[in-house]
Amino acid sequence: MSARQKILDACDIETFFVCKDAEEGKRLGLALMKELGFADCDVVFSEMAGPGARVRVRGYVNRPGSTYTWRQEGGRPS
Repeated sequence: MSARQKILDACDIETFFVCKDAEEGKRLGLALMKELGFADCDVVFSEMAGPGARVRVRGYVNRPGSTYTWRQEGGRPS
């Protein structure tokens, strides 16, 4: 079982994008998560600061109530 399959719920990434406004920062954050293979993602935080935006994005592996990946192959949370 891969490390990703053992994620209970989601993976957060926070970074700083050089961009013109907060909306561009949000778009870049969502694009990054798609590039990393997360089909289901949200912007959790975005704030302009100087030359760009600090953005936190969350990629969901398992939403509440979904079929949890860590249970699919008999895995158990440790």
